[in-house]
Amino acid sequence: MGNYSAVTEFFLVGLSQYPELQSFLFVLCLIMYKIILLGNGLLIIISILDPHLHTPMYFFLGNLSFLDICYTSSSIPPMLIIFMSERKSISFLGCALQMVISLGLGSTECVLLAVMAYDRFVAICNPLRYPIIMNRVLYMHLAVWSWAIGYSNSLVQTVLIMVLPFCGNNVIDHLTCEILALLKLVCSDISMNVLIMTVASAILLVIPLLLIFVSYIFILSSILRINSAEGRKKAFSTCSAHLTVVILFYGSALFMYMKPKSKNTKVSDEIIGLSYGVITPMLNPIIYSLRNKELKEAVKKTLNRHLHLTKI
Repeated sequence: MGNYSAVTEFFLVGLSQYPELQSFLFVLCLIMYKIILLGNGLLIIISILDPHLHTPMYFFLGNLSFLDICYTSSSIPPMLIIFMSERKSISFLGCALQMVISLGLGSTECVLLAVMAYDRFVAICNPLRYPIIMNRVLYMHLAVWSWAIGYSNSLVQTVLIMVLPFCGNNVIDHLTCEILALLKLVCSDISMNVLIMTVASAILLVIPLLLIFVSYIFILSSILRINSAEGRKKAFSTCSAHLTVVILFYGSALFMYMKPKSKNTKVSDEIIGLSYGVITPMLNPIIYSLRNKELKEAVKKTLNRHLHLTKI
């Protein structure tokens, strides 16, 4: 073991060589963050206030909106501070906390999207038994387990990387404390970390995606067996928003991580990564509001009630 100085802070230098771009991204991210808080917060409030939305589907949707608010709140405000700061540093503990929260929420979303697909599978393929199967106890347990699995993975991976020696190397060429960027600073064997990350990715990315795919095969088969065109349209409308969110989430994630990396595309890779963490949470409530008739009516009802109270 060689001598090394303990790392007490990290410097986040992603895009630091482009100050004008950072100023533009500061304004853009601030506007998008406000839209995320407003859209997802409104969706949560409406799903609580409207008794017609007290169903498993909207309970899971409320969890997804809360998750998006937490995810962006863990990364965007610190990033905005970094953009405007000259020092661009984050403490060792702050970096570990940011990584636990962001990785935990990302892992939770993978599981939660699979749970939401199962909910739509039961609702469309077995509608008569849906209230019995998807009872309050079950959907509460499914939500709790989604969060527990996501954060168990996050805690294990974060602890395993933060106990490794960094040998005084504390410059992260990234906008946030991202696990892959942090692994590049470690000066010891990381084969165990890579193995655990690979296994976790298979469990939390591949398996939920396969479950979603299988669920939608059965859903599509059930929809095609419905005789009336109106019935088929209504059945498809209940799951089209979820399917759109799944495609957006996994599509952007696969594009970001499977896109060939090089020094020439480093700036575009940083911006794509930033977009993935901001655009998806911003679009989720918009997609559900536009493609879901019940939610659209609930939004109109709430806004009309608010306008009426304002006039009074």
